[in-house]
Amino acid sequence: MGKTAVHFGGGNIGRGFVAEKLHLSGYEVIFVDVMDSIIEQLQKTKSYQVTEIGGEGEKVNTITNYRAINSKTHEADVVKEIENADIVTCAVGPNILKFIAPVIAKGIAGRKSSTPLAVVACENAIGATDTLAHHIKEEKNTPKDHLKDLDTRARFANSAIDRIVPLQDANAGLNVKIESFFEWVVDESPFHGHAHPEIVGVKWVSDLVPYIERKLYTVNTGHAAAAYYGHNSHKKMIHHALEDPKILDIVRDALSETSHLIVNKHGITVEEQNSYVEKIIKRISNPYLEDVVERVGRAPLRKLSRKERFVGPAQSLAHRGDKITALLGCIEQAFLFQNVEGDDESFELAKILKGHSAPEVVQKVCGLHEKDKLYAEVVKIVEKVKSEKA
Repeated sequence: MGKTAVHFGGGNIGRGFVAEKLHLSGYEVIFVDVMDSIIEQLQKTKSYQVTEIGGEGEKVNTITNYRAINSKTHEADVVKEIENADIVTCAVGPNILKFIAPVIAKGIAGRKSSTPLAVVACENAIGATDTLAHHIKEEKNTPKDHLKDLDTRARFANSAIDRIVPLQDANAGLNVKIESFFEWVVDESPFHGHAHPEIVGVKWVSDLVPYIERKLYTVNTGHAAAAYYGHNSHKKMIHHALEDPKILDIVRDALSETSHLIVNKHGITVEEQNSYVEKIIKRISNPYLEDVVERVGRAPLRKLSRKERFVGPAQSLAHRGDKITALLGCIEQAFLFQNVEGDDESFELAKILKGHSAPEVVQKVCGLHEKDKLYAEVVKIVEKVKSEKA
């Protein structure tokens, strides 16, 4: 019997990154989603193309050997697939993990295999698999008496993913355009006593934290900084923003601050981190990606939260007494990302700013409190933004 992977999320990262690597590794991929349109397309189409874009040109991979199930209407079929699968992955967004946990829990409960199911969340968030596992282990999803031997049926491994998916062509259908560079790092430690699944391109490590924070505080910080400064300067694409010397200098300043944290916290050498920063700036400056600033800047509430790309490193640096000037500027620009067409969170951000005091906004959006070193600085920023938007 061939290898099977159940993947939640039929979006661009799911089809263009995770499923692509699973396909290349010999898995039959079972897509699971609640969006009727994407599931129907996948069911009616026997293949789709992933086009990798880089400075060296384009490479096209054709993805086949997949099926698709709508979990909203055919949950029992999804449970059956999980009962017999080798791996479950997801790329649904951190806020959706709690909604897919119940069906995964049911599938895990019915497993008979002596090899535990590998569960790997592929989300743009720290500890996403831990979050998913927490929801799966809630008593409403997994009875207490099933928890003691849960690790015989499933192993949960955190991962860090890094691949830019630009705005897609309007008539692309299932086809995905994606950058050629990628990084997919997975924690191997949960698989003690069992071999981890073999997946093309995955780097298995015993300590994932340095990789997660280096990626989040370099790629995501730099990308979002360029997006918010670019949006507020009326730039269309990320590469247009980074062609502006002022914005490029600001992005470099922000990454200099996060690099200081990464080097001192994780023991990565200055030379290695500087090289990584240059590689990232080159990647996000790639004009072939045609990366629209509003796409990169969307979901400002998530991106301004405590563990995210600006507040996370700024809080750590503030606690150490280190420089955070550029990161504070990025936070201000993110708060200005309001009422952007097509982005619900930007409208919600505007409502929160209008309906709450600055201290309330900082607590609600950033998760910061008076005892936090960063709190007073961010309150000042919010007060300034509120006065400008009044």
